[in-house]
Amino acid sequence: MVSTPKTVLNASQRQSLVISLTAFFTAILIIALVSVLLLISFRGMAYFWPEPVYLVTTNKEGAPRAFFANVYSDPATNEITLKYSDSQNPYGSQMRLTASDIQSKTLAKGTAEIKFVDGRRILASPFHIVEPSDSKKSLDSYEQITAEVALISANIENINVQNLAPIHEALSAFDNRNVEKKAPAREKLVSEFELFQKRVYALESRRDKYQLAVKFADGESLLVPMASVQSVDFVSNLTLWQKWKVFFNDVGVFLTDSPKQANTSGGVFPALFGTVLMVFLMTIIVTPFGVLAAIYLSEYAPNNGLTTVIRVSVSNMAGVPSIVYGVFGLGFFVYAVGGSIDELFFGDTLPAPTMGSPGVFWASLTMAILTLPVVIVATEEGLRRVPEGLKAGSYALGATKMETIVRTILPIASPGIMTGVILAIARAAGEVAPLMLVGAVKFAPTLPLDGEFPYLHLDRQFMHLGVLIYDGAFHSQTDGKSASMMFAACLLLLIVVFVLNILAVILRSRLRRRYLTG
Repeated sequence: MVSTPKTVLNASQRQSLVISLTAFFTAILIIALVSVLLLISFRGMAYFWPEPVYLVTTNKEGAPRAFFANVYSDPATNEITLKYSDSQNPYGSQMRLTASDIQSKTLAKGTAEIKFVDGRRILASPFHIVEPSDSKKSLDSYEQITAEVALISANIENINVQNLAPIHEALSAFDNRNVEKKAPAREKLVSEFELFQKRVYALESRRDKYQLAVKFADGESLLVPMASVQSVDFVSNLTLWQKWKVFFNDVGVFLTDSPKQANTSGGVFPALFGTVLMVFLMTIIVTPFGVLAAIYLSEYAPNNGLTTVIRVSVSNMAGVPSIVYGVFGLGFFVYAVGGSIDELFFGDTLPAPTMGSPGVFWASLTMAILTLPVVIVATEEGLRRVPEGLKAGSYALGATKMETIVRTILPIASPGIMTGVILAIARAAGEVAPLMLVGAVKFAPTLPLDGEFPYLHLDRQFMHLGVLIYDGAFHSQTDGKSASMMFAACLLLLIVVFVLNILAVILRSRLRRRYLTG
């Protein structure tokens, strides 16, 4: 009699083991994702949290040296990084040393972190404000004098926009028509231009005489123009509530200001705007093409070898490296299509290209091609889930094939279509390599959308959060604060993708409730 070997685990135990293993790996995945999010959030929020200022005395170079500094300790290397300001480096420098190099470190409660509109900063003690009459006022009048300086700056901007800009445009038009310099109309404009320019010079001269006097740890003083000061925060004196106030104020500046100092300070508004605009244009382009292609493959294309090859090719397109799409967009869209458009419609501006150069439209079109397979596959899957009975009922009631597709099939498949759009948005928002070839730059002086006709300038280059993070990473390898800005930009990019996906998910849920559940 032959005995059959007994298995180590019975069916119930095997099922329990599989469940335990899947739960274990799921927990590992969740822990990894949460850890990444926590790291990005912690490092990113550190960019906005005010760091205390210390009076540090060192003997690293032989003689004792005192300065105001932010202190960052690195437990891994047992080194200390100081970001300090003194009379020799008023706008900040950086020093790495060990704990033995520091003679003393005390909290400098009378010292402020002074941030400038150009992204620089000073760690020093403000002690008075100098007015144009050379009189000195206490720091209690800081808000009042700041308002006076802002009013002068507003008057300068008003003259530049309402007076000087139109005159400059008129003079440029005269130049294009080769009008003589001694023509009466031209001389009149020149005299008006000089008159308004003198007013601007006078206002700027008066504004620059408002100065903030600060003193460094070595006793040396410095006068800085009030017009260039963005904020003055006595960070070492702040209560917890005041620190949170500074925190949210810095978040507001981060979301509304432009990058400064080679993308290591300031804000990310142009990059945020460019990312959202590019994703929006890409969605408008890819959705109809993807849906129409899926409708043809699902409803019209014959079930033969050619259709199978097309479906396989579409699926394989999703695995093509993104940089290949970038090269294709640069060669075909920018140089071929854009160059042809310039020859047909913008011949007067050649050889300077208009549409034949990288811009937001070509970037959106390239990303639409990149995400097109995702939309086609998801839409076709949604079309397959439409019950055949609904189609047969529509045909039985006398509807044509087009009417059946538009009024029956597409509404039922709309949740699947939105799934494809969600996946396309998530991928497009995080891509960097192709965008750097077809329009995204590390700094763009103007936005693609403004108040100048035609308002939406599709030929302009734009900033993107992914490109900003990529560029900023090369400037922050030895700078903890700049690295925190990159983490903050990463966190913002995740939030943007999350918000866009949430909006699409909400729309998909409403469509599902409307067409599937009644």
